[in-house]
Amino acid sequence: MKKLNLLFKTLIIVSIVVIIKLVFHYFKIELISINPLFSGIITANVFLLGFLLTGVLSDYKESEKLPGELASSIEAIKDEVSIIYKAKNSENAKKCLEDLKILTISIKDWFHKKEKISEIQIELSNFNNYFLEFEKETQANFITRMKQEQNNIRKSLTRIHTIRDTNFISSGYLIAKTTTFALVFGLILSKIEPFYESLFFMGVIVFMLVFMLNLIKDLDNPFSYYEKDAVEEVSLYPLNNLIDRW
Repeated sequence: MKKLNLLFKTLIIVSIVVIIKLVFHYFKIELISINPLFSGIITANVFLLGFLLTGVLSDYKESEKLPGELASSIEAIKDEVSIIYKAKNSENAKKCLEDLKILTISIKDWFHKKEKISEIQIELSNFNNYFLEFEKETQANFITRMKQEQNNIRKSLTRIHTIRDTNFISSGYLIAKTTTFALVFGLILSKIEPFYESLFFMGVIVFMLVFMLNLIKDLDNPFSYYEKDAVEEVSLYPLNNLIDRW
């Protein structure tokens, strides 16, 4: 149903445009005649939308990997600490596992904007205290691996935060929105015969342009779990699966 929302939102806008077009036709307010320049503007706008869509899709494909990389790094630390706990019956390792689980849940909450990135980073840095204690209980290469995975978690969180809070070429998106609005307004004002055939083709053009704009806006933030009307979100299955198995 969430995926159909994008279609319904677009169809509502198209219906409004078609109704306005009918009103303008009835009162004979169609003032613009169609010429070859008009079709050129439509082609240019579609090209611009395609460029923006290509850009946000590349970020989206990268974003699909990030929850899995996060879960893998957390589980790698969990495995190393579990070995220390089983081998030494270490109370320090037991507390570390408990805090690691809390960190994992906090990261999941952060995806839904229930936690702040600064608090997650502090929790992550606090594991340095455990790693310091582990020097007495395990070999240095095990601690080195845990530090590397800690750094990988930090990189993934920073990348996700950047993607989530930064719009892809916001000026290009603004131009696309402005041009689309101008085209739709021009189609409403244009006089095309036969009228009802032109009405159908106008609806198709408006549907395509508005749908692509909505899709680009949605794909621009693949971590929008906190937005009710978001559609294209990357899966948090790796993180949820890790918490469930824990």
